[in-house]
Amino acid sequence: MDSSGRILQFDRNAAAVLSADPDGLLGARLDEVIAGAAEPLREALKAGRERTAMLAVETPAGVTLDAVVTVHPLSGGAPGLAALAVVRVPVPLADRFVDPAVIRRALLDDALPRIGSTLDLDLLARGLMDVLVPHFCNSGALLLRDSLVDADEPPVGADGPLMRRMAIGFDDDDPAWDATFPTGEALVYPDGTPYTRCLDTGQPVLVGLGGDGAARIAALWRRPPVADLLKGSSMLLLPIMSGGGVLGFFACGRNVAHRPFDAYDVEIGMEFASRASIFIESARRYGRERATALTLQRSLLPTGLSAPSPVEVHHRYLPGSRLIEVGGDWYESIALPGARVALVVGDVAGHGVKAAVTMGRLRTAIHTLAGLELPPAEALERLDSLMRTLGEREPHFATCAYVVYDAVSGRCEVASAGHLPPLIAPPGTGSHFLGVPPAPPLGVGGEPIVSREFAVEDGTLLFLYTDGLVENRARDIDDGLARLQCTFGPDATTRTLEELCQAALDGVYDDQHRDDIAMLLARLRRIPSDHHASWELPAEPAAVRRARGLVRDRLARWELDELADATALLVSELVTNAIRHAGGRITLRLIREGGLVCEVFDTSDGRPRIRHGNEGDMRETGRGLHVVGRLAERWGVRRTATGKVVWCEQKLPKAVR
Repeated sequence: MDSSGRILQFDRNAAAVLSADPDGLLGARLDEVIAGAAEPLREALKAGRERTAMLAVETPAGVTLDAVVTVHPLSGGAPGLAALAVVRVPVPLADRFVDPAVIRRALLDDALPRIGSTLDLDLLARGLMDVLVPHFCNSGALLLRDSLVDADEPPVGADGPLMRRMAIGFDDDDPAWDATFPTGEALVYPDGTPYTRCLDTGQPVLVGLGGDGAARIAALWRRPPVADLLKGSSMLLLPIMSGGGVLGFFACGRNVAHRPFDAYDVEIGMEFASRASIFIESARRYGRERATALTLQRSLLPTGLSAPSPVEVHHRYLPGSRLIEVGGDWYESIALPGARVALVVGDVAGHGVKAAVTMGRLRTAIHTLAGLELPPAEALERLDSLMRTLGEREPHFATCAYVVYDAVSGRCEVASAGHLPPLIAPPGTGSHFLGVPPAPPLGVGGEPIVSREFAVEDGTLLFLYTDGLVENRARDIDDGLARLQCTFGPDATTRTLEELCQAALDGVYDDQHRDDIAMLLARLRRIPSDHHASWELPAEPAAVRRARGLVRDRLARWELDELADATALLVSELVTNAIRHAGGRITLRLIREGGLVCEVFDTSDGRPRIRHGNEGDMRETGRGLHVVGRLAERWGVRRTATGKVVWCEQKLPKAVR
């Protein structure tokens, strides 16, 4: 156009849409052809920048189309040339399958690369159908072998290969399509149909369903509505191939109002199916690996948590979204002798089967170390050594927070290796994060791991979690931590643990790139004061007799007289060993929690062991521990800051459990 809007040149598409005469646009003014176009032309020429407007265009056939008119000002061209107008109108429905170049671009270039990044098979199937319909056909479906979707299904059954309809598409809003071809249906196609021919040969199948063609397929399929939906249509089946054979096929249909499929459509369709097969195979392999990792991870996670009776523990595990591989988050609550509990949450770096396997190894090691009753810092140092050994061939890293709570004294000891700080919420006050001495993640090493010990009030909440809860692509970790702290406000201790866990997870389900999340929430309480007793004893032989008397008296108060003789003998041996091998002050503690636990504290850090000698020198080779091992249900030793504790446990009578 020139500056007045007079049309100087146009292409054939403009002539076909805007004028009944092939040369009728030459010399006409733009606003005569498209009402209202003069205004964006003036604005573009005045500002020297393109202008766009939505205008109504009336075709020679009397049809009004909504058009996007963009005017580009031109400079430095031929004299009198002022602007270029690009008019975008929707392709008429009857003509949308006419231009092969338009079909190819819409099918292969515009949307397919974006859809190919999807690794979820269901989302991928839906996306592929959104490309086929409406750009290639009026109706379509994607069918895959059921053995590809469900690994437990055989590749070929007694009646033929079982197929799964992954997605369908149609452009006429007729609900009969969904009813006749339900998504997710598993079916076997009858012999003699184009579907079985495509599966058997791996070649595209083009058939016309004019006359009684659709009725014959409906009769073989025993599905009468098929005849009405496919009557007179042109059907093209495009096989989806891989190195292992035919994975499935696309079923494409064009109704009688459109041009039937031809050889050029087959060529374009097969190129689309070839590219789609790569995406489908990738999504299928990803789905298999994710399912394997998820099954492995779930089998490795604890099925039950143990803790002393006054300690209430709740956990939640949320796998990562389907767009993220399975991670290595885990949690543990392990009841320890003496009314104590170990609370652990960890996170293995990375995703997939390797992370799940590493998580399982760490869980096994945690149980072993908890059984050895190592302090949290020392337990994490042992885990760090294990991770470095595992990483000799391939690096492994993990973070971990380890807390031990004593329900008798009401004290916590916590250590962390690269993990986010635990959250603690005392009754009636706001929550805060524990200032745990920092240490590198497990597998890195280089710095010692230090623990922190502190006392907690009864009813205090302790919350351990992994970073998936507080960090994602759209939110900074500081914002996530602040939100978590608000969740555990002053009234948190009055709410149930289930409510608090759900509140902590609010807003994370919709995140399509969510990492997996492990949470462990504990309400810490001491055991009742009349369920434990402790006494200071001097390191002299007379203390043994006094210890027996104290124990018998206490068991009488607890109505456990039937355990008095055995317990008195156990106490005698433990106190005698402490006097003989440790010296200094001795503390005797009796705890009734789950069982009857007898603990003897001394100031020696030497670990007693049962040594096997000749029967004649049994007294000099550990007679006391032999007696303890025979009478007690279990026994053990743990170190303390000032020495060690030797303990033994007996079962309570059924009547008082």
